[in-house]
Amino acid sequence: YYTSIPGSCNFERQDQEWTTECGLIQDPSDDFDWDISNGAVTGQMGLDTDHTPGKGQHFLYVNSSVQKEGNRARIITTKLFPASLGVCRVRFWFWMFASRQTGVLKVYTAEEHGMDILMWSSSRNEENKW
Repeated sequence: YYTSIPGSCNFERQDQEWTTECGLIQDPSDDFDWDISNGAVTGQMGLDTDHTPGKGQHFLYVNSSVQKEGNRARIITTKLFPASLGVCRVRFWFWMFASRQTGVLKVYTAEEHGMDILMWSSSRNEENKW
């Protein structure tokens, strides 16, 4: 659900309502979807909690081990944020299990004419932590 920071979400919903409550949608043109879960369900033994302080346990994940190279899973914000310099910031935590099937995590912004601009990407996490 949302926290006090606009656009912020901690994913502590155990059903599919996270998309509505977090202001996100699954891209209908992608190849597979993000899902909400916890470490026990995804089988990641070292990932028993999320980055949320306190009792946070849920996070978004994709299982890339069953996908073909080039497949995309994409979520999109439903709220548009006005263009700004130094006002809006994107902040998130990620954990990537290093394997041959690990893909690339990318963050884009969309400019007013619809062009996606790559802002950040990572193909691995240096340490086994958030």
